Amino acid sequence: MIKADERQLLHKYLLLELAIKSLQVDYCKLEQFKMKTVFLPMMDSLLKDLRQEYFNLKRELAQKRIRVVGWQPVDEYFSDVQVATAGNDVVLRYANQALKSQVEKLLINHIRSSFRIKTD
Repeated sequence: MIKADERQLLHKYLLLELAIKSLQVDYCKLEQFKMKTVFLPMMDSLLKDLRQEYFNLKRELAQKRIRVVGWQPVDEYFSDVQVATAGNDVVLRYANQALKSQVEKLLINHIRSSFRIKTD
């Protein structure tokens, strides 16, 4: 059984995983931009930050004996995530569109916080 706080960590972990995968796919397209010297360093920095947060969460979940076993598409609208816990395996169903929206929100928040100008 997954506790509520563990489920929040797991959810954030899944969003980070999806965000990283999406950005890696988009990275190839950035290399074709005329202004790639501007965008590539920003993308590199964003990916570095997301990966660090991802691995920290993965480590924290591992300490709680929680790990993602795999993703299984149910249909075009839903996906199941199989999660192994110390007690038993759990299958969590997610709406694909909701995940996409949450990943976009996560990325927007990371970008905004990364490029916020600090005034003292």
